[in-house]
Amino acid sequence: MSGDAVKAKNGSMVAYDGEMAFKKMSGGGEGLRGMVTRRLTGEQMTLMEVKGHGTCYFADRASDINLVQLSGDKLHVEATNLLCTDAGLRTGTTFTGLRGASQGNGLFTTTVEGTGQAALMSAGPAVVLRVAPGMPLQVDPGAYIAHQGNLQQSFQSGVNFRTIMGEGSGESFQIRFEGDGLVYVQPSERNTVGGEV
Repeated sequence: MSGDAVKAKNGSMVAYDGEMAFKKMSGGGEGLRGMVTRRLTGEQMTLMEVKGHGTCYFADRASDINLVQLSGDKLHVEATNLLCTDAGLRTGTTFTGLRGASQGNGLFTTTVEGTGQAALMSAGPAVVLRVAPGMPLQVDPGAYIAHQGNLQQSFQSGVNFRTIMGEGSGESFQIRFEGDGLVYVQPSERNTVGGEV
């Protein structure tokens, strides 16, 4: 950094050289309105602003880090998978419906938009999958990290009599993406409501 700033997950700095200043940001960096929105939606994210001259290193629980370049578009990401962003990127909260509920993350997710980079965390190297018109993609909710582009998502359920009798495959729920964009998944699954049936 050369006098500029980044927004990072609170407490994620592991080392730095040069001169850095750290300041907690309220409401996920969105001020009072963001703080109220995040409390109401349950999409909690505690950020700090890091400013200075030098190099600052961030990490969290030995997660793999994946840089995503945004060029005026919007990234939808689970708050637990967002490590840091360029300070000029705007963060917000959006409704996800049943997709979020199937992941055990609630009905809302974090959005990051503008021009700059965002660092995403994953359990193992993230796999970036392209969705093209006429070529939909189904994703396990427990492996989902983020998506960007012009994508529509829907929730799919394969619950049947065998599932109810305890003979389910563990793949009873999926997120279906259609349109044109990218979906980021991790090669590891979180424990989810959908993964139990």
